[in-house]
Amino acid sequence: MSGWDTSAAAWIDLQGEFGDFGRVHVLDAPMLALVDALAPATVLDVGCGEGRFCRMLEARGLATTGVDPTAALIERARALHPQGDYRVEGAEAMTVGAHDLVVCYLSLIDMLDLDAALTRIVAAIRPGGHLLIANLTAFNTAAVHLGWVKPLIGEPSFPIDHYLEERPRRTAWRGVDIVNHHRPLKRYMQALLNQGLVLTHFDEPPATGGPADKRDRYNRVPNFHIMAWRKPA
Repeated sequence: MSGWDTSAAAWIDLQGEFGDFGRVHVLDAPMLALVDALAPATVLDVGCGEGRFCRMLEARGLATTGVDPTAALIERARALHPQGDYRVEGAEAMTVGAHDLVVCYLSLIDMLDLDAALTRIVAAIRPGGHLLIANLTAFNTAAVHLGWVKPLIGEPSFPIDHYLEERPRRTAWRGVDIVNHHRPLKRYMQALLNQGLVLTHFDEPPATGGPADKRDRYNRVPNFHIMAWRKPA
């Protein structure tokens, strides 16, 4: 079990009205800039959660569909955005039409069968369309502990181990208790290349706002990378 069904209420509370530090101060600006540059007419958000990014895209005038396997999160998305198109579907078995852009905003790590999910995701991109991904870095998901370790003596550190070993990873914080998946970066890159996609953008964005101490810790060990891929026409 992924834990999302029992963690949905805590996640909704954690995200609040605006979202968490990583979304607000690291990912939102570069993700939206890439969406603007691609100028899609239709967008599919795979793993949309409570619909936060869908609402941001709809505010830009984009026709957006959101899918997520957690019914409570989709219920919240519909409550916050009644005119939106939200569906309870997992990526590995979703049935949606072709879109100009598919977005996976911190959702690939939650997909149990990456290859099955990517097959469906790529099928949902029209020829010539794009896939936009924000994901946890693989050294983050390979962390021995959740976050930094502060010894009694010496400098804090961020230890990782078993980087090349794919495995489920239990993560618990502030009432959220879920199982996502560690995969080395090469696993994602090879899977996406095997789908015939063409890499057009890669970045590890810095934090640009928020409390200075938290921003500094983040920029010493960034949590996220962003990729854009094109499906050949």
